[in-house]
Amino acid sequence: MGEHGLGGRLAELAAARRAALVREIDASGALAADPRWREAFATVPRHLFVPYYYVSGAGGYERRWCESSDRRARERWLRGAYEDVPLATRLRDGVLLSSSSQPSLMALMLAELRVEDGARVLEIGAGTGYNAALLSYRLGDAHVTTVDLEPEITESARRHLADAGYRPAVVTGDGARGVPERAPFDRIVATCTLASVPPAWLAQCVPGALVLAPLATGLIVLTVRDAGHAEGRFLHTPAFFVPLRGTDRHEQEPAALAGVPHRARESDLFRFLLALTRGALDPQEAYALWEREGMPGRERYGVTVGPGHAWAWLDSPEGPYAWPLPGPPDTAAARP
Repeated sequence: MGEHGLGGRLAELAAARRAALVREIDASGALAADPRWREAFATVPRHLFVPYYYVSGAGGYERRWCESSDRRARERWLRGAYEDVPLATRLRDGVLLSSSSQPSLMALMLAELRVEDGARVLEIGAGTGYNAALLSYRLGDAHVTTVDLEPEITESARRHLADAGYRPAVVTGDGARGVPERAPFDRIVATCTLASVPPAWLAQCVPGALVLAPLATGLIVLTVRDAGHAEGRFLHTPAFFVPLRGTDRHEQEPAALAGVPHRARESDLFRFLLALTRGALDPQEAYALWEREGMPGRERYGVTVGPGHAWAWLDSPEGPYAWPLPGPPDTAAARP
């Protein structure tokens, strides 16, 4: 057998498709902050982490898998495994539970972690295990921990990782609580959307650690000052992930946009502002601010986390525009 358990033409195809994916990631600029991640993407075989996945079509979801009896179907599976797109890997009653994220977005997030050799990283959301494998390639198994709430997800991630030759710590548990027995961490990266930043994460970080997480269709990068304080700004890129499970938080209904001009309703940046200020600004207030401030990009927004409270802001945490984020259930989530 050749390329990671594949034989003949499929082995050659996997190598060629992976090389093409790396070129596409390079061309996107995703690795600009840390080009050393290129070697990880060129080495770790994504197809081992997606032995099957689902592609949506007019008649519902089509399942592609590696053991199809049809050679052409197996080739479609392999080609799809190396496309720069997210892949749905686990569904329940038509609801997406887990996926393999878009590789170029994964590359951007890993590069923005700005890790150094020896860094200890906690990943929230094990998914297929592919991201943990990239981290393990770069940092070594002993420095990587990944956690997920669903036992079937962690079991399959552990199996995929072992098939690829990696053995980081794979933990079944509530990601919002972190993994205290593996702390302290130099970096925490979440691959699931948050409502706010769980306090346990900061408590499990060393001072100066970075926390990178999807929030309100963006990616926030926080620098941890101590166990109760962190602050940082959003990256420029949009990001859409499966919500963090186990926090007892549910996505609110979309805000009514009556009276908001069509160009704002269709704007990704306005939608980001709506998501970030949900419950604090109504759509008309958000639109007025958005127009007044020149349709600001994500990088102008930031988040501050303090003991028992967290807030988002535009341009400066001390500026005139700030909005509360959800906090722990027993505390008020308001700006002091």
